[in-house]
Amino acid sequence: MGMTGRRLRVIDTGVQPGRRNVALDQALIDGHRAGTTPDTLRFLAFSPSVLIGRHQDLSRDVDLEFCAAHGIDVGRRVTGGGAIYLDQGQLGWELICARETLGGGALGELATRICTAAAAGLTTLGIDARFRPRNDIEVGGRKIGGTGGFFDGGTLFYQGTVIGELDAVTMFGALRVPGDKRARHGHVAPAARVTSLVELLGRAPPWHAVKHAVAAAFAAAFDLSCAESELDAAELGAARRCYEGEIGTDAFVHEIDGLGDGGAVYHARHETPGGTITVHATRAATGTPRLEQVVFSGDFFVTPPRVLLDLEAALRQVALGQAARVAAEFLAAAPIELMSVAPDAIVETLRDALEAEPA
Repeated sequence: MGMTGRRLRVIDTGVQPGRRNVALDQALIDGHRAGTTPDTLRFLAFSPSVLIGRHQDLSRDVDLEFCAAHGIDVGRRVTGGGAIYLDQGQLGWELICARETLGGGALGELATRICTAAAAGLTTLGIDARFRPRNDIEVGGRKIGGTGGFFDGGTLFYQGTVIGELDAVTMFGALRVPGDKRARHGHVAPAARVTSLVELLGRAPPWHAVKHAVAAAFAAAFDLSCAESELDAAELGAARRCYEGEIGTDAFVHEIDGLGDGGAVYHARHETPGGTITVHATRAATGTPRLEQVVFSGDFFVTPPRVLLDLEAALRQVALGQAARVAAEFLAAAPIELMSVAPDAIVETLRDALEAEPA
């Protein structure tokens, strides 16, 4: 499998709960940045899990009671985007590698090349897969996989899914689909916007065939030589520490949860082609009118992921009349690789929130 260019380690970490898989993501990113993890293509699978995006409001986007009743693990990704349901009917793939390994360029350019290659690989299975910006792979206008990623220093982390068989009842029971999102799709039932290999082919190809198709497509597209391998002890230990110290904890998963439920909160919400932006703000109770806390949430993508967390910190105790200016200047100077929503839209949503009546 592969050609004669750079070497790409291929690993398969099997079926794990969502939080465990995310912890391993972070360990591999950290290891690659440190030079101990080589360029890697990882295949992974999930026991029933819901994963929300890095900036999403947990209770708004996930039916937690449904998940608890059905034994569904709930976790938070280190990437942006919307909430997704995953189980053993879906295959995950991830690239953890140097930017130069895939030819360099901005994240948007790399994402297009990666997704186009993944779609070409799936096409060899007998379907007509295409990349649909901003982050989906589709067949005939229906999603068969989502993708997303970011840069962390010189390390690219980019992930995607392939839907082999769809449990639509569980998927849409676990996820809350807002009315405005339904409206953007013309009130089409959510399951009608998604397809699967079983539906398209009448059967589920063996996962090893899907993995081979995806790996071979990446090898051909980026002149890579693929070699199957396994995680080492250091990577497994790092994943365990990531899980126990942060990603596996309820504090991390519930970090953004129940926004607007705690009293006098000022908020605004904007729909954009690149995702929904919601701003929740509280004002200091005494003294000069100042921001006490601001939280940005939504299903947008931003890389590096910490940009908005750092913006939230920069806005604490800022005078209300200066907040929009501070936010605009911060975003103009921030090392943003990719943002699926315009910085101006973020600033405008913040301004609207501060001018709104408290909820």
